[in-house]
Amino acid sequence: ARLGASRTRRNSNKNILTRIRHGQISGGGLSRGTEALLQERDHQAKWHGIPLMLQRLYDGSHLNSDLSQIHSIIKEVASFLSMEAMSFVTEDRRTAQESSSPNTYTFDLFGGVDLLVEILMRPTLTTQTNFPKMSDDLVKDCLSVLYNCCICMEGVTKSLASQDDFVMFLFTLMSNKKTFLQTATLIEDILGVRKEMIQLEGIPNLPSLVQSFNQQQLANFCRILSVTITEPDLGNDDKHTLLAKNAQQKTNLCPSHSEVNQVALLKIPGFIERLCKLATRKVSEASGASSLLLELQDWYTLLDNALVLDALMQMATEDAEQSSTGQTSIYAVEVGSLHTLRLDLPQSMKIVHEIMYKVEVLYVLCVLLIGRQRNQVHRMLAEFKLIPGLNNLFDKLIWRKQTSTHVLHGQNQNCDCSPEISFKIQFLRLLQSFSDHHENKYLLLNAQELNELSAISLKANIPEVEALVNTDRTLICDGKKGLLTRLLSVMKKEPAESSFRFWQARAVESFLRGSTSYADQVFLLKRGLLEHILFCIIDSGCKSRDVLQSYFDLLGELMKFNIDSFKRFNKYVNTEEKFQTFMTQINSSLVDSNMLVRCIILSLDRFESQTDDVRVVEVLSECSLLSYMVRVENRLTILFRLVNIINVQTLTQENVSCLNTSLVVLMLARRRGKLSFYLQALREKEYAEKYPGCLLNNFHNLLRFWQRHYLNKDKDSTCLENSSCILFTYWKETVSVLLDSDRTSLCAIASYIDEAYMDLGRDFLEV
Repeated sequence: ARLGASRTRRNSNKNILTRIRHGQISGGGLSRGTEALLQERDHQAKWHGIPLMLQRLYDGSHLNSDLSQIHSIIKEVASFLSMEAMSFVTEDRRTAQESSSPNTYTFDLFGGVDLLVEILMRPTLTTQTNFPKMSDDLVKDCLSVLYNCCICMEGVTKSLASQDDFVMFLFTLMSNKKTFLQTATLIEDILGVRKEMIQLEGIPNLPSLVQSFNQQQLANFCRILSVTITEPDLGNDDKHTLLAKNAQQKTNLCPSHSEVNQVALLKIPGFIERLCKLATRKVSEASGASSLLLELQDWYTLLDNALVLDALMQMATEDAEQSSTGQTSIYAVEVGSLHTLRLDLPQSMKIVHEIMYKVEVLYVLCVLLIGRQRNQVHRMLAEFKLIPGLNNLFDKLIWRKQTSTHVLHGQNQNCDCSPEISFKIQFLRLLQSFSDHHENKYLLLNAQELNELSAISLKANIPEVEALVNTDRTLICDGKKGLLTRLLSVMKKEPAESSFRFWQARAVESFLRGSTSYADQVFLLKRGLLEHILFCIIDSGCKSRDVLQSYFDLLGELMKFNIDSFKRFNKYVNTEEKFQTFMTQINSSLVDSNMLVRCIILSLDRFESQTDDVRVVEVLSECSLLSYMVRVENRLTILFRLVNIINVQTLTQENVSCLNTSLVVLMLARRRGKLSFYLQALREKEYAEKYPGCLLNNFHNLLRFWQRHYLNKDKDSTCLENSSCILFTYWKETVSVLLDSDRTSLCAIASYIDEAYMDLGRDFLEV
């Protein structure tokens, strides 16, 4: 019955709408009968006179009409829609329904959205020059009404997003500082639902437009840019498999839209330099209170909910309670023309305001750093001193002290949706991207710390790393500590349950990744990093798999080939109970810990070739971890599990390391002439588990995929070679030997699969 009533009502509305539009097209307007019907129906349907307002708006919206009358009608309409929009954003959008926004629904149903678009764009669609010009306030109110409709009705957003001419027109409105914020917020919402990514090169006069922005506008523009330079999330785990990605790369030979957009941004003169200045400016250098108050008027339009205003009010209250001198100024701020808030404006509010800007800027820089133009971006970030600038902000802004009772958005500080949390995570992601496999990583240190690295190399009688020697010391950090050292300090103080631990470990690990540097490892060992990691894994009670994986990876880079690290490990893990706890953590998820396992196996192999060194012999005989890994049965168990937990169809960037770790085990066995022994052991394990052929066929398919995946990817092959200190040619040779079709070869997988069980997964790669 409800459905029938609903259909009757919608059809009735559409009939009325059809009659109205027919009147508009014929020029006759509403007939008296239609108008009377609308008035009668208006009361029953609770339309609040919106259809009649739209008719008046249409009648008065021709080129030479009195714009003041149009403006008054739009203001009248806005009063009905703005309250619904505010209610919508202060609730969860996922649970809110369009039925809770009846006025907005009515406005769109009777053509209000299309009419406003027409009014905004009409001056661009005529050659007439003597028509009245729309005021900035009228444009702002039109944009605000459209945005309110987008907030309440996703269908409106999608409809506007499909109109390419309107989207491009909106960008031209951004050149007007008075309408910039309303335009930016509407564009952001529209681009978020577009099926096809917009091409920045298509925006009229993009370089001059961006150069006309002040720093605040540029920061807000970064919110829009983030949608245009980031690959869309496919939202389907199957699409993220390496098999699917490789297939997609074969079909998409041209650069993606996001990659083209990144290139377009880098062509804009001064763009990266201005972002660096925004990212590193101090709060005292930002806009004053008057500018802040102007922007607060429209802040609510920037939010999916009231989170930031809640945070501001919370911090304002704390500052007021802690202040013992003077009286804080009180400002009345009209928020979205809905109601008035009385806000304190202490320093902490200015800080959050600045943080909101920096989150957007750091995100754009981070995306550009991991794009195809990475080396160009790296050079520019170094030249414009991004890293020393962030170092100077670290204590006072990035990781500033906060009260223990500080709560954001009704949750604890680990809520990853607050502005300050987002800021810290973006900062850590930027450091990770900046350091990862790049010689510029030494810019994270100051002069004294660089000298310390040189001294470590000198004492160990090893040559300095070339990247360290070539570091431009005019671009490094200044002050008592470099950025890496400051990060280590806060990392060791981070609470056990903190979500920052994952990102901190990733950022520090990226400094160590690549070709192993003894000096880099010792630099971190001297600052107690290994003991901190072991405490977190063994003694802190950490249950997060993500955090544990990041600590396993970091520990592996810190210990690889380093005899001092293994000595320190043995000193900390000095009881059987601690060792068993550590091994339980490793064995509980090899997907998470396999990089550490790989580093231990590689280190053991090297140490066994250095038995003329007394220190090495001592560690080999005393270290419980090396003693565990030296036993062949333990390595075989690990190998069996690694091969068993992955297959070609489930390989991702996250778990492909399991395949490479299994290859490391077999490459080292091949060096020692024991490859056939390991393959025979895998065969026996298959039969013992009563599924002959499954494991070895799976491994055979994995290696076939490995060839397709790595032999065409220079970056991946370089990473494998640098991280293992095994030439990539030996990787390729070993895979070829294992895949040899000659069943008489004792090093070929095919020799260990009975004829009856051969090629169980022949079609795995046929995707």
